[in-house]
Amino acid sequence: MSFQSNFLSLLVALFAVFASLYLINPTPKFLNNFTYLSLTTLSPSNIYLAKPLTCNLSRNHHHRPHKKHPDSGNDDSICDDFPPGIPPPNTNTTSYLCVDRKGCCNFTTVQAAVNAVPDFSVKRTIIWINSGIYYEKVMVPRTKPNITFQGQGYSSTAIAWNDTAKSANGTFSSGSVQVFASSFIAKNISFMNLAPIPSPGAEGAQAVAIRISGDQSEFRGCGFFGAQDTLHDDKGRHYFKDCYIQGSIDFIFGNARSLYENCEIVSIANPVPVGQKSINGAVTAHGRVTMDENTGFAFVNSTIGGNGRIWLGRAWRPYSRVVFAFTTMSDIIAPEGWNDFNDPSRDQTIFYGEYSCSGPGASTGLRASYVLKLNDTQALPFLNISFIDGDQWLEAYK
Repeated sequence: MSFQSNFLSLLVALFAVFASLYLINPTPKFLNNFTYLSLTTLSPSNIYLAKPLTCNLSRNHHHRPHKKHPDSGNDDSICDDFPPGIPPPNTNTTSYLCVDRKGCCNFTTVQAAVNAVPDFSVKRTIIWINSGIYYEKVMVPRTKPNITFQGQGYSSTAIAWNDTAKSANGTFSSGSVQVFASSFIAKNISFMNLAPIPSPGAEGAQAVAIRISGDQSEFRGCGFFGAQDTLHDDKGRHYFKDCYIQGSIDFIFGNARSLYENCEIVSIANPVPVGQKSINGAVTAHGRVTMDENTGFAFVNSTIGGNGRIWLGRAWRPYSRVVFAFTTMSDIIAPEGWNDFNDPSRDQTIFYGEYSCSGPGASTGLRASYVLKLNDTQALPFLNISFIDGDQWLEAYK
């Protein structure tokens, strides 16, 4: 794909990000994080967001390249606004690496920093990523566990690419970021796929923002932006807290065992005209294959809004398992709520449950016959970190 196409895709995606957030909340914190949006036109790898208000401005930085600003003609350093004390000194248990697009760090790309992490290190490596859009495809291999991506806010720091199932020879390979290592953590950063938004049923248009295939992965304050198949929650135990997840069709899919807590889920499916009953999106597509697999998605204290007329989930595999609890649902949720992938034989094996949800989309009066209205005992296993054995591995419990 040409640079012009890439650049256009970026502009469209950024517009969708701002528009969707504004529609959900007229004064979102996202819009308050920037003094202005600056896009360079040199190459896709130089596209970044500039001067977030959340940045700790200081001239007291050390060991930074003193680079003359290319547009000023004077000696002002483009690193003068770099936060002090970054990266922190290494400790016995933690190593630090630093990424900055402008060259004010050890590395200018996230992948270069990942590559520098020693294989099978038992220390945690925190990769501090400065504000900006890092236009690159990133892969964290199985040989590099215990890595943390530390961004500066999900509205300030992002990793973005634009592969599709067609361009990457398969949906599973289309992710802008692919994580195969265990014990991966991401904080305050967004993962984006900038491919054009597809129409329902379009072939080869699936476009993953991140694929998570390692066990014991944790995401806090992160954003996930895409359309069809945004978040590939592939396998392993995962925890999502205070995250923003955007998409249109099956935009949280996979066969992991994951807890989503206090997350904002936003559909960008096209609005459906009044009086029409067509469905043009789905939040989840869980892929449990057999009853013996201890996998599933649990959403707790979350919200669902946006556009379209969508299902909460559809049964990608015959034993698909998803639960929504204490979740506020807008009227974009279709009354039947769920879909068996148009395979009635799956009605006897899927596990779709709702518990103490609210909002106009949470009414269970017209739900499909196989949907479970969970009682207290049935819901309890899905309501906290015990669902993912989180007390054994989450950072807060170590």
